[in-house]
Amino acid sequence: MPQKVAIAGLGTIGLPVAKALHAGIDGLQLAAVASGRAEAAKAKLAGAGIDVPVLGDGELAAAAEIIVECAPAAVFRAVAEPVLRAGRVLVTVSGAALLDAPDLIDLAEQSGGRIILATGALLGLDAVRAAAEGDIREVRMVSKKPPRSLKGAPFLSEHDIDVMALTEPTRLFEGSAREAARGFPANLNVAAALSLAGTGPDATRIEIWADPALTRNTHSIHVDADTAQFSMTIENVPSEENPGTGRITPLSVIACLRGLAATLKVGT
Repeated sequence: MPQKVAIAGLGTIGLPVAKALHAGIDGLQLAAVASGRAEAAKAKLAGAGIDVPVLGDGELAAAAEIIVECAPAAVFRAVAEPVLRAGRVLVTVSGAALLDAPDLIDLAEQSGGRIILATGALLGLDAVRAAAEGDIREVRMVSKKPPRSLKGAPFLSEHDIDVMALTEPTRLFEGSAREAARGFPANLNVAAALSLAGTGPDATRIEIWADPALTRNTHSIHVDADTAQFSMTIENVPSEENPGTGRITPLSVIACLRGLAATLKVGT
């Protein structure tokens, strides 16, 4: 009997995930979606030939065992809390929002729920998790993005920075992963994921650059541990619909879902 999956949000991430589930992922079945724009969601589903109900966020836990959260960061808690309270599995890419809601981890533990942070948009986390079983001395990530990928970030508004007026590579931010996630909540889910895999959000150091010459969102990681020293770089192609989200992000969620029901799972 397939496990039922519901999706909160049907945008840049949610729609490709819905299409993949509809096409077939062994052991899983798309049961419902939720969206802040219900009529638009219904039109998207119809256009993709998908016939499932469009529900409210609070109804998803009753419709499925696994809920995939692909909604805007502002509604993360409204989606996640009822799901975890019901003891369901929450799959999300919203690492930045999770850092600001640590009580949801406690709620999941109390209710028997589970939070799975899909991290395929950032490489090397298996190695970081392994190194964290020993002693990590430093974790640092440098993120460089085209200015349009950073538009709308609260940090830019607070510091009156017109990122689109920049004409050369400019470092906008240097600090902890927790601070980066708060200042760039739609852009730095990868920083939150890295921090949770390794030394925590306050010890993980982040630099954020805007570079008008770039066309891809680039993340470079350096880890210094007692067991290994390694560096990695990934260049993610921005999605056309939302430049702040890489095209690999929905594929990360799809790969995560396949792993939930797979007989053979590669990686921790």
